[in-house]
Amino acid sequence: MPRFRPARAAAAVGLLAAAAVGCGDAGGLESAGATPTATSPARLWPDLAPASSPAWNYDDGASEVIRGVTAPGDDVREVDPVDVVRAEIRQHPDAYTGAKAAYRETTRRMADCGGGAGHGRCPVLRPYYRDLTGDGHEDLALGFRLLPGDQTAVRVYTFESGRLVQVMSNDDAISSVELTGRSVIIHAPSDISDYEYRFQWTWDPEQRLMLLTHDEMIRTGREGHRTASPSGRAPSASPSPSRPASPR
Repeated sequence: MPRFRPARAAAAVGLLAAAAVGCGDAGGLESAGATPTATSPARLWPDLAPASSPAWNYDDGASEVIRGVTAPGDDVREVDPVDVVRAEIRQHPDAYTGAKAAYRETTRRMADCGGGAGHGRCPVLRPYYRDLTGDGHEDLALGFRLLPGDQTAVRVYTFESGRLVQVMSNDDAISSVELTGRSVIIHAPSDISDYEYRFQWTWDPEQRLMLLTHDEMIRTGREGHRTASPSGRAPSASPSPSRPASPR
């Protein structure tokens, strides 16, 4: 409690004084040097008129109803993840069907999903369940391979009034994915040695979406993870090449 702090401070001073008398300079306090002067951020070009709209469409602010997928009591665990991916394929034929579709191999490999998600050659990965929207009900975090390339689609779905709604969509070459709190964190490889990209998508209750709230490059070498700088690269928030990711 705060009322005991002065007594502890006095006792500490006494001990230090006694140590100084008995041992001379050994173990004495040493200066850490001058404290750097604090500087406030310097605003550049204060007369520049602020932009009223973004230069590019980052495409990370839209939800999508997954048509034809329902579950008793809106229980997302009753939904077959394979059916969810098949519904996305139907809703985005330009990306998944046709000889020139970017992810045509994903569609072909859906025939290998007889054993369910996460089995055999099925491109749909094992599903995960967590309350990411804070409504007390589990949501579905789902990934599937975007073939024939080396990308993985990461999606989050929740039920709203009997409808399955996709509230997060990200396509990237990923290293790992984590769930923490109301966030999905995606790690992606970088061309710079010992660094990787880190994207954090977080649920926004007002927008009713998971928004890209952090975009950074972090160090992964022996010194451990350390923030380096904003990444300058944008993950795709769209399953369709007709809505490509824009530079950040």
